[in-house]
Amino acid sequence: MSVDDVTTAATPVLELDDVRVWTAEGAQLLRGVTWTVNPGEHWAVLGANGAGKSTLLSLAAARRHPSSGTVRILGRQMGRTMVFRLWEMIGVVDPNIRLPDELTASAAVLTGLTGSLRPQWERIGPDDETRAMEMLDRLGCIDLADRVMATCSQGERQRVRIARALMTRPRLLLLDEPATGLDLPAREALLAAVTDLRSTDPDLAIVVVAHHLEDLPSGTSHALLMAKGLAVRQGDAAEVLRSEPISECFGIPVEVTHRDGRWSAHALPGWNRSSAPDPVAVPTGDEPADEWEM
Repeated sequence: MSVDDVTTAATPVLELDDVRVWTAEGAQLLRGVTWTVNPGEHWAVLGANGAGKSTLLSLAAARRHPSSGTVRILGRQMGRTMVFRLWEMIGVVDPNIRLPDELTASAAVLTGLTGSLRPQWERIGPDDETRAMEMLDRLGCIDLADRVMATCSQGERQRVRIARALMTRPRLLLLDEPATGLDLPAREALLAAVTDLRSTDPDLAIVVVAHHLEDLPSGTSHALLMAKGLAVRQGDAAEVLRSEPISECFGIPVEVTHRDGRWSAHALPGWNRSSAPDPVAVPTGDEPADEWEM
Protein backbone atom coordinates (compact mmCIF):
# COMPACT_ATOMS: atom_id res chain seq x y z
CA MET A 1 0.00 0.00 0.00
CA SER A 2 1.36 3.41 -0.96
CA VAL A 3 1.38 6.51 1.19
CA ASP A 4 -1.33 7.96 -1.03
CA ASP A 5 -3.63 5.07 -0.10
CA VAL A 6 -3.73 6.10 3.57
CA THR A 7 -3.81 9.87 3.30
CA THR A 8 -6.53 12.36 2.45
CA ALA A 9 -6.62 16.08 1.90
CA ALA A 10 -7.48 16.49 5.61
CA THR A 11 -4.56 14.37 6.85
CA PRO A 12 -1.79 16.45 8.46
CA VAL A 13 1.43 16.25 6.52
CA LEU A 14 3.52 16.20 9.69
CA GLU A 15 2.60 15.60 13.35
CA LEU A 16 4.95 15.65 16.33
CA ASP A 17 3.44 14.78 19.70
CA ASP A 18 5.55 15.41 22.83
CA VAL A 19 8.70 14.51 20.92
CA ARG A 20 12.02 14.33 22.72
CA VAL A 21 15.44 13.56 21.32
CA TRP A 22 18.55 12.93 23.38
CA THR A 23 22.02 11.58 22.72
CA ALA A 24 23.77 8.62 24.29
CA GLU A 25 25.66 11.10 26.47
CA GLY A 26 22.39 12.55 27.77
CA ALA A 27 22.38 15.82 25.83
CA GLN A 28 18.79 16.93 25.26
CA LEU A 29 18.29 18.04 21.65
CA LEU A 30 14.49 18.35 21.68
CA ARG A 31 12.32 18.68 24.78
CA GLY A 32 8.66 17.73 24.40
CA VAL A 33 7.95 19.33 21.01
CA THR A 34 4.37 19.16 19.72
CA TRP A 35 3.81 20.52 16.22
CA THR A 36 1.43 19.95 13.30
CA VAL A 37 1.89 20.94 9.64
CA ASN A 38 -1.15 20.73 7.37
CA PRO A 39 -1.34 20.58 3.56
CA GLY A 40 -0.73 23.92 1.92
CA GLU A 41 0.85 25.55 4.98
CA HIS A 42 4.18 27.35 4.58
CA TRP A 43 6.11 27.27 7.86
CA ALA A 44 9.16 29.17 9.01
CA VAL A 45 11.33 27.59 11.72
CA LEU A 46 13.65 30.04 13.45
CA GLY A 47 16.02 29.96 16.39
CA ALA A 48 19.60 30.56 17.44
CA ASN A 49 22.37 28.04 16.80
CA GLY A 50 21.81 24.95 18.95
CA ALA A 51 18.07 25.58 19.27
CA GLY A 52 17.17 22.17 17.79
CA LYS A 53 16.23 23.22 14.25
CA SER A 54 18.42 20.67 12.48
CA THR A 55 17.22 17.86 14.74
CA LEU A 56 13.62 18.87 14.07
CA LEU A 57 14.26 18.86 10.33
CA SER A 58 15.84 15.39 10.44
CA LEU A 59 12.67 14.06 12.09
CA ALA A 60 10.46 15.77 9.50
CA ALA A 61 12.58 14.22 6.74
CA ALA A 62 12.12 10.72 8.22
CA ARG A 63 15.89 10.47 8.60
CA ARG A 64 15.83 10.18 12.37
CA HIS A 65 13.57 8.57 14.96
CA PRO A 66 12.52 10.31 18.18
CA SER A 67 13.87 9.08 21.51
CA SER A 68 10.33 9.38 22.88
CA GLY A 69 7.03 10.74 21.68
CA THR A 70 5.32 10.21 18.34
CA VAL A 71 6.17 11.40 14.83
CA ARG A 72 3.64 10.88 12.04
CA ILE A 73 4.42 11.80 8.45
CA LEU A 74 1.57 11.66 5.94
CA GLY A 75 -0.41 9.63 8.43
CA ARG A 76 2.34 7.04 8.93
CA GLN A 77 3.96 6.69 12.35
CA MET A 78 7.74 6.55 12.52
CA GLY A 79 8.85 3.20 13.88
CA ARG A 80 5.79 1.48 12.43
CA THR A 81 6.35 2.01 8.73
CA MET A 82 9.13 1.54 6.21
CA VAL A 83 10.72 4.97 5.89
CA PHE A 84 11.75 4.54 2.24
CA ARG A 85 8.03 4.74 1.37
CA LEU A 86 7.97 8.18 2.94
CA TRP A 87 11.17 9.52 1.42
CA GLU A 88 9.73 9.88 -2.08
CA MET A 89 6.94 12.04 -0.62
CA ILE A 90 9.37 14.37 1.14
CA GLY A 91 11.52 16.82 -0.81
CA VAL A 92 14.68 17.85 1.04
CA VAL A 93 16.85 20.74 -0.14
CA ASP A 94 20.20 20.53 1.61
CA PRO A 95 22.85 23.01 0.42
CA ASN A 96 25.54 20.63 1.69
CA ILE A 97 24.70 18.10 -1.03
CA ARG A 98 27.05 18.88 -3.92
CA LEU A 99 25.84 17.71 -7.30
CA PRO A 100 28.61 16.78 -9.79
CA ASP A 101 29.96 19.82 -11.61
CA GLU A 102 29.83 18.14 -15.01
CA LEU A 103 26.08 17.46 -14.90
CA THR A 104 23.78 19.77 -16.81
CA ALA A 105 21.07 21.38 -14.71
CA SER A 106 18.39 19.21 -16.34
CA ALA A 107 20.37 16.05 -15.57
CA ALA A 108 20.88 17.21 -11.99
CA VAL A 109 17.13 17.66 -11.61
CA LEU A 110 16.54 14.13 -12.94
CA THR A 111 18.65 12.71 -10.09
CA GLY A 112 15.80 13.66 -7.79
CA LEU A 113 13.80 10.71 -9.12
CA THR A 114 16.21 8.21 -7.57
CA GLY A 115 17.82 10.27 -4.81
CA SER A 116 21.20 9.66 -6.44
CA LEU A 117 23.99 12.04 -7.39
CA ARG A 118 23.96 10.91 -11.02
CA PRO A 119 21.01 10.12 -13.30
CA GLN A 120 20.09 6.47 -13.57
CA TRP A 121 19.18 6.72 -17.23
CA GLU A 122 17.78 3.19 -17.43
CA ARG A 123 15.01 4.31 -15.02
CA ILE A 124 14.27 7.61 -16.77
CA GLY A 125 11.70 8.01 -19.54
CA PRO A 126 10.50 10.83 -21.80
CA ASP A 127 7.83 11.87 -19.30
CA ASP A 128 10.48 12.26 -16.62
CA GLU A 129 12.60 14.45 -18.88
CA THR A 130 9.55 16.59 -19.63
CA ARG A 131 8.83 16.99 -15.93
CA ALA A 132 12.44 17.99 -15.24
CA MET A 133 12.09 20.82 -17.73
CA GLU A 134 8.76 21.82 -16.18
CA MET A 135 10.33 21.99 -12.72
CA LEU A 136 13.19 24.16 -13.98
CA ASP A 137 10.62 26.43 -15.60
CA ARG A 138 8.59 26.55 -12.38
CA LEU A 139 11.69 27.68 -10.47
CA GLY A 140 12.43 30.35 -13.06
CA CYS A 141 15.61 28.77 -14.37
CA ILE A 142 14.64 26.97 -17.59
CA ASP A 143 17.51 28.83 -19.26
CA LEU A 144 19.93 26.75 -17.17
CA ALA A 145 18.75 23.40 -18.58
CA ASP A 146 21.81 22.80 -20.77
CA ARG A 147 24.33 24.57 -18.53
CA VAL A 148 26.69 22.41 -16.49
CA MET A 149 26.50 22.89 -12.75
CA ALA A 150 30.09 24.13 -12.63
CA THR A 151 29.02 27.30 -14.45
CA CYS A 152 25.98 28.00 -12.23
CA SER A 153 26.08 30.52 -9.43
CA GLN A 154 25.23 29.50 -5.88
CA GLY A 155 21.76 30.99 -6.22
CA GLU A 156 21.16 29.14 -9.48
CA ARG A 157 22.35 25.91 -7.88
CA GLN A 158 19.85 26.40 -5.06
CA ARG A 159 16.95 26.76 -7.47
CA VAL A 160 18.13 23.65 -9.35
CA ARG A 161 18.18 21.78 -6.00
CA ILE A 162 14.58 22.80 -5.33
CA ALA A 163 13.53 21.69 -8.82
CA ARG A 164 15.30 18.39 -8.11
CA ALA A 165 13.43 17.96 -4.82
CA LEU A 166 10.08 18.47 -6.61
CA MET A 167 10.62 15.68 -9.14
CA THR A 168 8.85 13.02 -7.08
CA ARG A 169 5.79 15.24 -6.49
CA PRO A 170 6.40 15.45 -2.72
CA ARG A 171 3.71 16.55 -0.30
CA LEU A 172 6.27 18.09 2.08
CA LEU A 173 9.21 20.29 1.01
CA LEU A 174 11.96 20.97 3.56
CA LEU A 175 14.36 23.86 2.90
CA ASP A 176 17.37 24.10 5.22
CA GLU A 177 18.60 27.70 5.24
CA PRO A 178 18.11 28.03 1.47
CA ALA A 179 19.28 31.67 1.27
CA THR A 180 22.54 31.24 3.18
CA GLY A 181 25.49 32.66 1.23
CA LEU A 182 23.40 34.25 -1.52
CA ASP A 183 23.76 37.85 -2.59
CA LEU A 184 20.68 40.09 -2.64
CA PRO A 185 19.53 39.43 -6.24
CA ALA A 186 20.05 35.67 -5.89
CA ARG A 187 18.20 35.59 -2.56
CA GLU A 188 15.24 37.51 -3.95
CA ALA A 189 15.04 35.28 -7.03
CA LEU A 190 15.11 32.18 -4.85
CA LEU A 191 12.46 33.43 -2.41
CA ALA A 192 10.21 34.55 -5.26
CA ALA A 193 10.43 31.05 -6.74
CA VAL A 194 9.48 29.49 -3.39
CA THR A 195 6.56 31.92 -3.02
CA ASP A 196 5.28 30.99 -6.49
CA LEU A 197 4.97 27.33 -5.41
CA ARG A 198 1.94 28.39 -3.40
CA SER A 199 0.00 28.97 -6.62
CA THR A 200 1.48 26.16 -8.74
CA ASP A 201 1.07 23.49 -6.02
CA PRO A 202 -1.39 24.80 -3.40
CA ASP A 203 -1.46 21.56 -1.36
CA LEU A 204 2.31 21.37 -0.98
CA ALA A 205 3.43 21.99 2.62
CA ILE A 206 6.73 23.87 2.91
CA VAL A 207 9.04 24.22 5.91
CA VAL A 208 11.84 26.78 5.69
CA VAL A 209 14.53 26.72 8.38
CA ALA A 210 16.24 30.09 8.64
CA HIS A 211 18.40 32.23 10.92
CA HIS A 212 17.14 35.55 9.59
CA LEU A 213 13.61 36.89 9.10
CA GLU A 214 14.78 38.53 5.88
CA ASP A 215 15.33 35.04 4.43
CA LEU A 216 11.65 34.08 4.64
CA PRO A 217 9.49 34.04 1.48
CA SER A 218 6.40 36.23 1.39
CA GLY A 219 4.14 33.17 1.26
CA THR A 220 5.04 32.23 4.85
CA SER A 221 1.77 31.47 6.67
CA HIS A 222 2.97 29.96 9.98
CA ALA A 223 6.03 30.13 12.19
CA LEU A 224 7.69 28.04 14.88
CA LEU A 225 10.29 29.54 17.23
CA MET A 226 12.85 27.19 18.79
CA ALA A 227 15.13 27.78 21.79
CA LYS A 228 17.25 25.22 23.63
CA GLY A 229 15.25 22.30 22.24
CA LEU A 230 11.86 23.81 23.05
CA ALA A 231 9.10 24.99 20.74
CA VAL A 232 8.61 28.31 22.52
CA ARG A 233 6.03 29.86 20.20
CA GLN A 234 4.10 28.67 17.16
CA GLY A 235 1.07 29.62 15.09
CA ASP A 236 0.08 32.17 12.48
CA ALA A 237 3.12 34.01 11.18
CA ALA A 238 1.50 37.40 11.80
CA GLU A 239 1.20 36.57 15.52
CA VAL A 240 4.53 34.81 16.02
CA LEU A 241 6.89 36.94 13.96
CA ARG A 242 6.60 40.02 16.15
CA SER A 243 9.13 41.95 18.20
CA GLU A 244 8.28 40.46 21.60
CA PRO A 245 8.34 36.74 20.66
CA ILE A 246 11.46 37.13 18.51
CA SER A 247 13.27 39.08 21.27
CA GLU A 248 12.35 36.41 23.80
CA CYS A 249 13.43 33.58 21.50
CA PHE A 250 16.83 35.01 20.58
CA GLY A 251 17.55 36.70 23.89
CA ILE A 252 18.17 40.18 22.49
CA PRO A 253 15.85 43.20 22.17
CA VAL A 254 14.86 43.52 18.52
CA GLU A 255 12.30 45.38 16.48
CA VAL A 256 10.48 43.35 13.83
CA THR A 257 8.87 45.02 10.85
CA HIS A 258 6.45 43.52 8.33
CA ARG A 259 5.94 45.08 4.92
CA ASP A 260 4.57 43.73 1.65
CA GLY A 261 4.51 40.20 3.04
CA ARG A 262 8.16 40.20 4.14
CA TRP A 263 9.75 40.46 7.57
CA SER A 264 12.93 42.08 8.84
CA ALA A 265 14.50 42.53 12.27
CA HIS A 266 17.21 44.67 13.81
CA ALA A 267 18.60 45.04 17.32
CA LEU A 268 17.39 48.05 19.31
CA PRO A 269 19.87 50.89 19.95
CA GLY A 270 22.12 50.42 22.97
CA TRP A 271 22.15 46.64 22.79
CA ASN A 272 25.44 44.84 23.17
CA ARG A 273 26.27 41.19 23.58
CA SER A 274 27.65 41.53 27.11
CA SER A 275 24.36 42.91 28.41
CA ALA A 276 22.07 40.56 26.49
CA PRO A 277 19.86 38.21 28.51
CA ASP A 278 19.87 34.50 27.82
CA PRO A 279 17.28 33.24 25.35
CA VAL A 280 13.99 31.97 26.74
CA ALA A 281 14.44 30.06 29.98
CA VAL A 282 14.26 26.28 29.82
CA PRO A 283 12.66 24.30 32.66
CA THR A 284 15.09 21.97 34.40
CA GLY A 285 14.75 19.20 36.92
CA ASP A 286 11.29 18.08 35.81
CA GLU A 287 12.36 14.94 33.96
CA PRO A 288 12.85 11.60 35.72
CA ALA A 289 16.51 11.00 36.48
CA ASP A 290 16.68 7.89 34.32
CA GLU A 291 14.77 9.26 31.34
CA TRP A 292 17.90 10.19 29.46
CA GLU A 293 19.76 6.93 30.07
CA MET A 294 20.31 4.82 26.99
